[in-house]
Amino acid sequence: MRPSSMPTWGLRHMLLEVKDLEVAYGDYQVVWGVSLNVAAGESVALLGPNGSGKSTVVNTISGLNKAKAGAIIFDGQDITRQPTHARAPIGIAHVLERRRVFPHLTVLQNLKLGAWHPRAKAEREASLKRAFTLFPRLDERKDQLARTMSGGEQQMLAIARGLMSLPRLLMVDEPFLGLAPQVMEQMQGVFERLKSEGMAILFIEQNVRLALAMATRGYILESGRLAISGASGSLIDSPEVRRIFLGG
Repeated sequence: MRPSSMPTWGLRHMLLEVKDLEVAYGDYQVVWGVSLNVAAGESVALLGPNGSGKSTVVNTISGLNKAKAGAIIFDGQDITRQPTHARAPIGIAHVLERRRVFPHLTVLQNLKLGAWHPRAKAEREASLKRAFTLFPRLDERKDQLARTMSGGEQQMLAIARGLMSLPRLLMVDEPFLGLAPQVMEQMQGVFERLKSEGMAILFIEQNVRLALAMATRGYILESGRLAISGASGSLIDSPEVRRIFLGG
């Protein structure tokens, strides 16, 4: 393929490379040979029906699950066997599904906990200002207990707390689940801004059309295996994608 016809992601620095990943829970294997990559300044959607292995893959990238086989490369470094706590300082943030904020702490306390490693602590005040710029509602509610906030506000808080660790790769599991349209639109704007600043984003989303409208590329899992991948425009009306999600 000539350089002029190469996909744009082929010319970018691949920040994350997952190669032939396999994951098992005890004797029960749930992911087989999944490979994917995410470039700096790129948003990539990881899609698939319920139980297809999406969260397992992302949890393994962040170190919450152990890889049975394969490799996870971050910025050229093999981190497959690194413990979870060693992955945040090198630039990986993972916002888990269902938000997982600390309910009995204030917004400000939640955010400060996101800046726990030395590099992030040194930049904590600047990171707080950035979080409040991205999410002005959090500034208004900074002394409010997290459990008293709406679902959309808690999602803003969860993402902002992830950004406090100064990631280069932000992984978000179901960022738009249950959000009002206005909050969803605001969240999309935040993702676009982060991409423009060079951040890599890998996210899981149930709404296929929304995900592919936001993402540069998509990977679609089926029963723990990579079924199809490609540029979002080629996937959004693909018969194979319809088959995976609708059957037949």
